Amino acid sequence: METTSPEPQHRPFSIKLWPPSQNTRLMLVKRMTKNLSCPTIFTRKYGILSEEEAEENAKQIEEAAFATADQHYENEPDGDGSSAVQLYAREGSKLILEVLKRGPRTEDKKVVKPEVVTPSNETEDTKVEKPEAVTPSNETFFDLSKGKRAFIEAEEAQDLLQPLMEQGNSYTKICFSNRSFGLGAAQVAGPVLASLKDQLTEVDLSDFIAGRSEAEAIDVMNIFSNALEGCVLKTLNLSNNALGEKGVRAFSSLLQSQSSLEKLYLMNDGISEEAARAVCELIPSTEKLKVLHFHNNMTGDEGAVAISQVIERSPLLEDFRCSSTRVDNEGGIALAKALRICAHLKKLDLRDNMFGVEAGVLLAKSLARHANLTEIYLSYLNLEDEGAIAIANVLKESAPSLQVLEMAGNEITVEAAPSLAACIVSKPSLTKLVLAENELKDDGAVQISKALEEGHDELKEVDMSANQLRRVGARVLAQAVVHKPAFTLLNLNGNFISDEGIDELKGIFKKSPDMLGPLDENDPEGEDDDDNESVVEDEDNEDGLESKLKDLDVNDED
Repeated sequence: METTSPEPQHRPFSIKLWPPSQNTRLMLVKRMTKNLSCPTIFTRKYGILSEEEAEENAKQIEEAAFATADQHYENEPDGDGSSAVQLYAREGSKLILEVLKRGPRTEDKKVVKPEVVTPSNETEDTKVEKPEAVTPSNETFFDLSKGKRAFIEAEEAQDLLQPLMEQGNSYTKICFSNRSFGLGAAQVAGPVLASLKDQLTEVDLSDFIAGRSEAEAIDVMNIFSNALEGCVLKTLNLSNNALGEKGVRAFSSLLQSQSSLEKLYLMNDGISEEAARAVCELIPSTEKLKVLHFHNNMTGDEGAVAISQVIERSPLLEDFRCSSTRVDNEGGIALAKALRICAHLKKLDLRDNMFGVEAGVLLAKSLARHANLTEIYLSYLNLEDEGAIAIANVLKESAPSLQVLEMAGNEITVEAAPSLAACIVSKPSLTKLVLAENELKDDGAVQISKALEEGHDELKEVDMSANQLRRVGARVLAQAVVHKPAFTLLNLNGNFISDEGIDELKGIFKKSPDMLGPLDENDPEGEDDDDNESVVEDEDNEDGLESKLKDLDVNDED
């Protein structure tokens, strides 16, 4: 019997793209850490994270994105992994944006591990991990937010919450953030929390139902709300839960029982006009409220009107954040009027709304009553020159201890520069000045730099990126800040600085190059604009420049 050799099969050559190497994953973590902790258009808009917090979030994002993509790859093992790589990148980008929108941590959180070390089992290795909670007389904090984001069901909840079940514990603060509680886990947690209601003062339930169906999430929120009803809380954080009106009302038992709240966080909760009305309706008293954060919701004008009613009942308010809430002119006017009552206000953040000029002018009138302001964030409000001038003129006469002034992205031109400069001169404690993405040009930059020349020893950061600056404006700003003892960063990116101007900047910061921000988005060709050269006839004429600067007078007199 004849045998024939099988013809060799020619398989196409392919390269497996998945999984990525460990070095690739580590490199991605480093890149994400930089995106979260360095000045970018997004960190300027939502807030910059510390390097430690950025690295922690970057690791969690990478792990979550990898797990999602790896699961996808298992379902297509014969592929080259390209779709998994794309999913890996998409998930990473999505999660980075979520972290940015959530903003930096509102408070420093201590880590208390579920297993409490007692004197009977303490060793030299465990001694350093002993939480303050061991001493009954000390205020203690039970925190589940560290570690990987995870779903929690009944059995795991029983183990994790064991320290809260111990007789005589003295926990007054709890944080269940970053863990998703299912119905079974909530049924375990409910009685535990109910047993602590007489001692709890701070409760953080942010991001604790992620990935659950709406029906299950509502049931979980109802259980937690009923268990905590009657607690005399000072701090309540319900952020990052996509509450909507149904979610707000699921917490009605808890909210209606609160009359001593000092801090309330409702950020990134999908709070619409109806949900905002529910908040106003369900919280009976905000007379002691000092902090109200309402960032990244879809509140709109009518919702802002409801929130303004909460503000009007909060005379002790010190820190109000209502950024990225889709508020236009009508809602901006309501908020501006309501803020008049808050004489104790120290920090105000209204960024990324469309207030417009009219609301900006009314806001200026309210700011006249806020002598204690230390931080004010008014970027991307469509203020234009009229609104910016009104606010700068009022701030010049008030808020003597102002440390942070942000007015980026407001279409501010050189017309408003004298008022801004006069305001800056009157603020010797200023640590951060952000006027990015305006149209101040060289004339405006010269006036701002003149205002910064004298004093301002605490100044750390100036952002004049994307202001159509050329060589002159960039140079005078650099010379104004380079010798400040506390200075750390000058951002001039996205301008029209010539190559010679770039070299000049690098020379000015030769001894401290890290103080000069990246210039990768600078366009040396820039737009032609004859008006932009009005400060000096010849950029290379140093004597002419010095003469102009000497003649420029910026003071705090009308």
